[in-house]
Amino acid sequence: MDIGTRWKAFEFRWAMESEWSSAMKLVWKTFLKFEGKDYTQEGIRHFFDFITDDKLFVMFLKGEYQMMVALDRGHIIGVGSIRNRNQLSLLFVEEAYHHMGVGSTILKRLCEYLKTEEGERSMFLQAAPYAVEFYRKQGFRTMRSELDVAGIRVTPMEKMF
Repeated sequence: MDIGTRWKAFEFRWAMESEWSSAMKLVWKTFLKFEGKDYTQEGIRHFFDFITDDKLFVMFLKGEYQMMVALDRGHIIGVGSIRNRNQLSLLFVEEAYHHMGVGSTILKRLCEYLKTEEGERSMFLQAAPYAVEFYRKQGFRTMRSELDVAGIRVTPMEKMF
């Protein structure tokens, strides 16, 4: 699968080291706008600590935390990442690009990568309340009811390939 190909006017490809900071800024801004309102202050702090932890960046540099970006004329408009072999870690799209297929395309390409390149049979994720319905539409099923993990509300979901 050629992840670097274009879809509509957008480019989808693996992130470069120089894009890490911009990608995490998009994640933080989008999280605050759409998900932060559903979390406690503790949960918001935990999320911020997660995306700003140097360990995560080092994992990315080592290829242990894979991140795909969507770009519109060189500007990052979406981010998706995988950790722990087959767990979707982050999936965020800039607000102006919601409902344009950016998130679903990133997700589809990450699933295809896991299936064809890594031999995985499923993808697992912890969906924020805002995103549960989106993931259902993408073929994910709820594995358990919503949990509260250190102030972060999530619904465990999985998709079999």
